[in-house]
Amino acid sequence: MTMSVQEQVDIRVTGRRVVATLLDGVVLGLAYGLVAWAFGTVTTSGPYSWTAETSTGPTLLYLLCAFAYFVLFEGHRGQTLGKMVVGVRVVDEQTGQLPGLGKAVIRTVLRLVDGLLGYLVAWIVVLVSARRQRLGDMAAHTLVIRV
Repeated sequence: MTMSVQEQVDIRVTGRRVVATLLDGVVLGLAYGLVAWAFGTVTTSGPYSWTAETSTGPTLLYLLCAFAYFVLFEGHRGQTLGKMVVGVRVVDEQTGQLPGLGKAVIRTVLRLVDGLLGYLVAWIVVLVSARRQRLGDMAAHTLVIRV
């Protein structure tokens, strides 16, 4: 009898996923700050508080880069920078191998739903799903595992 990937790996990584998401948010926030600094307006209202604004072109460029960040890192490495730091990886749920670009695109597009209400949708779905998957994982047939 063959064991599934889920039975062979540790999928109990919900806390690590939360920290990875926060770290990726910091990376993408800093990237947006750089785009705004180069092509828009950055206003500070204290040492740790700033507001950034850009026009449509730079904002679309940023969104394309953010999309590429998730697709390329997760598709080719199975890990974003946040996932690398916390020691988790995205894998194909059937093979346990890297998900590839197609599955990474599906996961990334569904971040629009998973990310609603500050990723509360993803949090709830991960907590109630047997395989600890968010909607993007379910649609792409991927798992996030401990490395």
